Amino acid sequence: MTREEMSRLKRHVMSWGTGRPGPLGGGLPARGAATVVLEDAAHLGAVLDGGLAGPGGVVLVPGGEEATRDAEVPGGPDGTDGPVRIAGYTGSLSEPSGDMSLADTFYLQTQDYATSAYMSVIGATLIRITEEADFEAFLADADDARATGEFASFVTDPAVQLADVTALGAGRHGDGPALRLHVDAEGAVSTAPGGTRLGVPGDGLDALDAAWEQANAEAAHPCAVALGGIVPGAVRDAALDERPWAARYLVALDAVRELRARGASGVRASGFGGRALPALGDADDARECADPTVPLVLWADGGAPAPGAAGGSGETGYVHCPRTGRTLRVSPAGAQLAEAVVVHGSAEAAAGALGAGWQERLIAVEKQFAEAGMPLGGDGPAGVGA
Repeated sequence: MTREEMSRLKRHVMSWGTGRPGPLGGGLPARGAATVVLEDAAHLGAVLDGGLAGPGGVVLVPGGEEATRDAEVPGGPDGTDGPVRIAGYTGSLSEPSGDMSLADTFYLQTQDYATSAYMSVIGATLIRITEEADFEAFLADADDARATGEFASFVTDPAVQLADVTALGAGRHGDGPALRLHVDAEGAVSTAPGGTRLGVPGDGLDALDAAWEQANAEAAHPCAVALGGIVPGAVRDAALDERPWAARYLVALDAVRELRARGASGVRASGFGGRALPALGDADDARECADPTVPLVLWADGGAPAPGAAGGSGETGYVHCPRTGRTLRVSPAGAQLAEAVVVHGSAEAAAGALGAGWQERLIAVEKQFAEAGMPLGGDGPAGVGA
């Protein structure tokens, strides 16, 4: 298997695990799910015959590298056949504390959330909600971060990804049967190992998608399927109702994780335990909750500077754009100004709240970020969602 082939399979595995299409770096197949994971290779024929996998997709089956091959399946609207990649894996992608490997080259560990705080991360790890206790632990960590600004270290480790984020408050972000499917040992199909049963492979993708849409139509928050077999819908909806900032918390986890990968330490995020600009402490965060894709301000190494100050030499500011995944390094003062525009929605509104003496600097920083393709008002082109 070439490096490019392995890289592609890794992207499919991570997209399947998180429920985000972003790692695929392109559109979904015209027909079939982008990624299908089987717990039993005996269901492969039904998956292919049922049209759950289309050209350009990946089907992961137990059996190791010897099971890896291409299979011709009916194509898109033009009816042209094309290859789907059948990738053999060893281990498990669903069992807590399980390990999965592809061609003895890529290894992924799955851990349950509640015990992950006590486990060492030694490689790529997918942290999954496997029972209600995990969901409660996730919420407790989110509440702590919101109140204190301290994020649980294990979930912001650069080697870690949080599974099924679409069900934890991130929103749909392209999740659904067209993105990912899981077929358990008995042949039940969902989008994730802990998900609501949508049907069986023979039902076909259209029927599975209709079942997915129906489950979401009956819920207050998307995605209602990925954790539907683990966390009662009423419990999940109530928890997210109480935390309108949940999506913003998941954005912050991504941004902190990225900065830790760059070597940053002591990373803080705006709106979690405080603001880079203390004068914004009492500002309403309704805008950020309503649109979590607006840029997020962070700072590290020494904390936030005093109001209007340039910051100490050990302080660094950052602005992260959830829409594109980009993170820009800025001065501490620049971080404060950007934060004011984000919180108030525009330089003009921020100047009205902070005073006319801020207006010129706020306008300048708003223009600077707009020219960099990262408008602080959040109106830039939608890219990879957080």
